[in-house]
Amino acid sequence: MKIQDLLNKKVMLLDLQATTKEAAIDEMINSLVDNGVVADFDVFKAGIMAREAQTSTGLGDGIAMPHSKNAAVKEATVLFAKSNKGVDYESLDGQPTDLFFMIAAPEGANDTHLAALAELSKYLMQDGFADRLRKVTSPDEVIAAFDTGEEEAQAEEAKKAQAVKEAASSDKPLIVAVTACTTGIAHTYMAEESLIKTGEEMGVNVRVETNGASGVGTPLTAEEISKAVGVIVAADKAVETARFDGKKLLSKPVAAGIRQPQELIQNILDGKAEVFHAENAGSAQESSEKLSLGGAFYKHLMSGVSQMLPFVIGGGIMIALAFLLDQIMGVPKDQLSQLGSYHEIAAQFKAIGGAAFGFMLPVLAGYIAYSIAEKPGLVSGFVAGAIASSGAAFGGVPFASGGKATLALVGVSSGFLGALVGGFLAGGVILVLRKLLAGIPRALEGIRSILLLPLLGVFATGFLMLAVNIPMAAINTGLNNFLSSLSGSSAVLLGLLVGGMMAVDMGGPVNKAAYVFGTGTLAATVTSGGSVVMAAVMAAGMVPPLAVFVATLLFKDKFTEEERNSGLTNIVMGLSFITEGAIPFGAADPARAIPSFIVGSALTGALVGMAGIKLMAPHGGIFVIALTSNALLYLLFILIGAVVSGILFGFLRKPLDK
Repeated sequence: MKIQDLLNKKVMLLDLQATTKEAAIDEMINSLVDNGVVADFDVFKAGIMAREAQTSTGLGDGIAMPHSKNAAVKEATVLFAKSNKGVDYESLDGQPTDLFFMIAAPEGANDTHLAALAELSKYLMQDGFADRLRKVTSPDEVIAAFDTGEEEAQAEEAKKAQAVKEAASSDKPLIVAVTACTTGIAHTYMAEESLIKTGEEMGVNVRVETNGASGVGTPLTAEEISKAVGVIVAADKAVETARFDGKKLLSKPVAAGIRQPQELIQNILDGKAEVFHAENAGSAQESSEKLSLGGAFYKHLMSGVSQMLPFVIGGGIMIALAFLLDQIMGVPKDQLSQLGSYHEIAAQFKAIGGAAFGFMLPVLAGYIAYSIAEKPGLVSGFVAGAIASSGAAFGGVPFASGGKATLALVGVSSGFLGALVGGFLAGGVILVLRKLLAGIPRALEGIRSILLLPLLGVFATGFLMLAVNIPMAAINTGLNNFLSSLSGSSAVLLGLLVGGMMAVDMGGPVNKAAYVFGTGTLAATVTSGGSVVMAAVMAAGMVPPLAVFVATLLFKDKFTEEERNSGLTNIVMGLSFITEGAIPFGAADPARAIPSFIVGSALTGALVGMAGIKLMAPHGGIFVIALTSNALLYLLFILIGAVVSGILFGFLRKPLDK
């Protein structure tokens, strides 16, 4: 990709007037809209702000790259903007931002936005390139700066290639490194540049492999790894580490590669890094970051939940549509027990949804175990989840003739809770087996990963789950019976609790805990038309963004123009069940915003619980409203919560300084 092909001279802003983050975003989007690149301001801004809610795209050193792949974009475009005043963009280094690249990619443009980010990052890391951009006075000068940068980039690539050749025969110490960030864009290449330059200053050859958005760049060779005195892994995501077996290795977040390259290199040279063994690959990053027990639990749980959700969403909505089709087509009163499968078309929807839904528990347990112990844990985790789903367990069963008790398999499904426990159990089993097999002769190491760990892992996990299923099934059955019997005050209290949790941190651990609990109730409610808990969770999660809109509409004098515009964007966020849309307001004024959001969300959750409204879909917001058991009442309760929260937030909010 050539970045000059995406830079549009017409949309460039060489004297950005805004001084705050949202105002700057609005000014840039307006330029895209005015020049026909973006069709809908609000839709595109919703995408930009959703990305900013994850983490600021202000990368530091005065540079920001807001971006969105969005249905409102007509053609892939990069908008360049320059501020002569500096903008408070909530940059990662806390400093003002003056250079902006807003990347707009059409929805069907594959990874155009990622490729543009990666390409821009390479230019911006060149010495003096950003300063040249700060001096431009016309769009033609911007293009010319990139043309010059392209020539320098080609020369730099040639220099790197030559440096790799020289390193092979050099007497200087060689350190190999791998850099990677979660998106594989800017920080991946910033860490590469920082490590290489610092190495040159210290008289050390540093050879870096980048795990970026476009794949693995300049992969390390076996010869380089063998010759290296040590390895630096500066990464925020999993990278292949088994190849570094027996080498001294430091594993740190990618930010350390950018900000502390000298310390990392010196620690390798001083022999302060520990020798890495391949069996510890799954926990290398985790141990380097010294996760707390709670942090590790949350990380592994979310790894399983994130992989499980597509199955729950796809399968759950298909099953819900089966119920909806039967309701539309009509089912005789004496056949209501077959609702969802009475008509052939509905039965087909339910069969497809059931197939997807059936993977829910094995995938949850499998990827929890994978997060703990990597590939060897995957098979054991899937087995644990399958056993939790099928309900196999040891139980006492009398012989038909002698009346004596013996061990036999009985069906007691432990459901979501059993799969959750099974995933952690499977991962733990593999970690124990690794330690037990650590002394295996080197000649047999090949069969450890291929044969021994999968076989012994399945054996141990399987038999442990047959025992674990019994108490977990009792807990699961008790919980399901409790949820099924909820009515009146009990349902109100549960709805109140999960509803309030959805607004506490709007996408954080407390919010996710309520959401995971809601999705966990879906499996047991398939035959009854859905979960009241899931309905309360989704309705409550829609309230905070909608409350922002209500507050900015009714209390205009207490919000800036930028905030009022953001309030309009939050309509889309709220209706789409994207609670994170309210984060900027919660972060800016937590003492007033968050309690206000909690009140409205808790109220909505309680009302949904009181009315016993059910929902089969775990996501979708307004788009799956027809799949609730009472769509009109559901919308009314969401509106009530949003209005209450919005009025409370607006009332508590301090007036703007005149």
